[in-house]
Amino acid sequence: MKQIDDLVRGAVAYEDGLDLLAVAPAAEVDPALFAALADAVTRLVRGGWQPAELHRAVVRRGGTDRPLLAAALVDAIAALLRGYSRRSVDERWLAQADELGAAVWWSADGSYVSELTARRRLDRISVVDDLLGLLVVLRALRPIEVLVPPPGSAPVPAVKATAVDSRLLDRVRALLAKAESTGYPAEAETYTAKAQELIARHAIDEALLAGRDGAGADVVPFARRIGVDHPYENEKASLLDAVAEANRCHTVWSPDYGFATVFGFDADIDAVDLLYTSLLVQAGRAMAKAEPPGGKAGRARLKTFRQSFLVAYAVRIGERLARATELAIEEAAAASDLLPVLRSRDEQVRATMAKIFPRTVRGRGSRVDSLEGWESGREAADRAILN
Repeated sequence: MKQIDDLVRGAVAYEDGLDLLAVAPAAEVDPALFAALADAVTRLVRGGWQPAELHRAVVRRGGTDRPLLAAALVDAIAALLRGYSRRSVDERWLAQADELGAAVWWSADGSYVSELTARRRLDRISVVDDLLGLLVVLRALRPIEVLVPPPGSAPVPAVKATAVDSRLLDRVRALLAKAESTGYPAEAETYTAKAQELIARHAIDEALLAGRDGAGADVVPFARRIGVDHPYENEKASLLDAVAEANRCHTVWSPDYGFATVFGFDADIDAVDLLYTSLLVQAGRAMAKAEPPGGKAGRARLKTFRQSFLVAYAVRIGERLARATELAIEEAAAASDLLPVLRSRDEQVRATMAKIFPRTVRGRGSRVDSLEGWESGREAADRAILN
């Protein structure tokens, strides 16, 4: 329907376009609106976007105040999947759609808007307004790097991927959960140190096994996008980069979309994801305890404190994790040919990153304007990680 396309492109004023759609027959507007939404999602999916990433982008760009935008996006993903058998869709892509609850609940495409209106107990104009708002958000998104084959793409040869053993993951999660929940820094330090020890030991064993007599020739690096929430996104991205570097991974930060692409072997990326999530929780709790009082007079001081705290926390975490990794490697290298294996794996990871991101720009460092925040951040990092 031309009116919908003109409105989304900005060819007509939004309110004027909405008024035109309000008086047009619903039998014409509603199917066209749903079709436009399905087309927009299909375009982005083929352009590299995964379900969780699309959902995150929509929430970041207006879905917080307008929850119907995110809900309608999930419905559009469900409509897309309806055209494929589950066995033909990449399991990682499918897992994200399932986690979002993507399922067709309406009876037909033409009745989607009316059934959504009844389901949400809203007036039709409000629903049409939100669906148009979702189309505007989706139109602003551009294709990104394809990391997971989208539905309908050419079959991808099966490649063995290494991943952390599920029992080990359960143990690491339990240790990090205890570190996050305890109010005693010494206990948090002990739990986090044990989790890092398990991860490092497993990663070294996995690397040695993969490098022994060509046993890991079919194991290749992968990439995963990890979301970075605002506020203080750049500082949090620095923490993610520090954790990634200590675990033999490399990151590319995309601030416009609020995620970082982490390159590495699956087992290492799993470790980065777990550690980063836990350390972020611990940093938030420690920062809340150490920060100065807020209020109008102290708002600027509080902001600079938090920024400086997170910068210092990321730097110190990186130092300590790197040292822990060095010690683990030194211990294992004394009795094995570990170092050549690690160098080879790092070259593979860098080659994969260069293939997907042939041109990158080194990010600017964050300013540190609060000595109080810097010192508090380093102290918190010392408590969170190893003695």
